[in-house]
Amino acid sequence: MRQTVLLFNIYEKERCESITRALLPLGIRIKKINKEDYLQPVGYLAGIKSINPIEDIYDGKELEGEMLFMANMGSRDVDNLIIAFRKSKLSPVSHKAVLTESNQYWNALQLFDELHKEYSHFHQPSE
Repeated sequence: MRQTVLLFNIYEKERCESITRALLPLGIRIKKINKEDYLQPVGYLAGIKSINPIEDIYDGKELEGEMLFMANMGSRDVDNLIIAFRKSKLSPVSHKAVLTESNQYWNALQLFDELHKEYSHFHQPSE
């Protein structure tokens, strides 16, 4: 499977184009995910053939922030992605995840919820 980055809730055209330009030299496939597909397993959206799509279409609220999902990428690849963001002076995407055995069957809502809990925990003001 090819290295893939899924983009969720990144609708601003200029931001999408900037991310694409930054990652293009890395040879990573970039796929913008529409809100209607948020119930699909992220593994399916990333191109895992053994994960089947579901028939449901999401018509709820948008995610509360941007999310970036990386599939078939090792730690060096993730580092290169982060460096590419920095070199292009792109603001980081706060909710990021890498494909795992556990999360490949989650949908975007489940993944975002889990990432949001982690993000909130690590970004709490100190007492």
